[in-house]
Amino acid sequence: MAVRLITENCTGCNLCLRACPYGAIDIIEGKAQFNDNCTQCGACASACKFDAIRLETAYTREVDLDAYRGVWVIAEHLHGQFRRGTFELLGEGRRLADKLGVELAAVLLGYRIEGMAGDLIAHGADRVYLAQDPVLGHYRTGPHADVLSGLINRHKPEIVLISATPQGRDLAPRVAARLSAGLTADCTGLDIDESERLLVQTRPAFGGNLMATIVSRYARPQMATVRPGVMKALEPEASRTGEVVTVPVHLDERGMMTRVIEIVQQEADGRVNLQDAEIIVSGGRGLGKPENFALIRELAEALGGAVGASRAAVDAGWIPAYHQVGQTGRTVQPKLYVACGISGAVQHLAGMSSADCIIAINKDPAAPIFNIATYSIVGDLFEIVPALTRKLREG
Repeated sequence: MAVRLITENCTGCNLCLRACPYGAIDIIEGKAQFNDNCTQCGACASACKFDAIRLETAYTREVDLDAYRGVWVIAEHLHGQFRRGTFELLGEGRRLADKLGVELAAVLLGYRIEGMAGDLIAHGADRVYLAQDPVLGHYRTGPHADVLSGLINRHKPEIVLISATPQGRDLAPRVAARLSAGLTADCTGLDIDESERLLVQTRPAFGGNLMATIVSRYARPQMATVRPGVMKALEPEASRTGEVVTVPVHLDERGMMTRVIEIVQQEADGRVNLQDAEIIVSGGRGLGKPENFALIRELAEALGGAVGASRAAVDAGWIPAYHQVGQTGRTVQPKLYVACGISGAVQHLAGMSSADCIIAINKDPAAPIFNIATYSIVGDLFEIVPALTRKLREG
């Protein structure tokens, strides 16, 4: 991608000046001019109302693949805490970077977050690019995409990994479009083709019935969003050392297309978010009717866990969709997963098979879920689940 200035259309309105995060535009004699700080991020083109700045996409044959080196992970955080998927991506990024013999870097965007950089290094990053500005304090597509696109254009990593969270799924395609990069969404597996230095990306297709393998041969960087809960985070090493690179950015709130007025946080039924939960108790079609989810909630409460559900239970209207675990729901990786009345369709197994311990309760001894269960209980869940709850409450 290239940014082109059409001087005769410029009115000197200063909109591009306000939008540029890198201080790369000067107004000279009433006309905008780029200076040496320009990263080709494209923020100015989005802000211009007079068609004086245009984004021009390069053909893939023009990309110098050898100019791109390194693996990047885009860190995601909320209220001063990293999202779990960030550490999972660092663990996977470390493995990929070691295969390629390159550096692993993390990108940390926000405001007053300098104290968080050390955690990224402890979890595997060699370098952290830290960009801080009040405008970056809460996630917004525009400014985050502008800053990230500019960083990628300047430093040219060959691989960029982003969590497939609502935020990541919003940010990644915007950045990929700006960079004319290849993007594979919702990956569940990554590897390196060392003969061609290609990122081999695996993702479910056709409702989870097939697994597609995708490579981006001619575009750089190779970008992927990765489903949280499918990769393993490394144990943090407090002794690890790395470099924190401060990236100077200057964003003007007046140039932003959106404003954050208020943040309302509401967890499902006041319980733990599924993707952060260490214990999940899920119910399926075997519960028979929505009222019987009370058994699942009671067991989850006794265990100190969250309530999950199969797609069949959600489709039947027994429980809201934000409880759904599986291919079309949440992918989870708890320490303990208790499946009650869930047969184990492949779509459900794709979302929870990485749990450390799986307890399956089902009256059908041939239920597929028993094939991956750590402990299998064949019997009537209406007898077993209340008995487990009573035993836990008795201590």
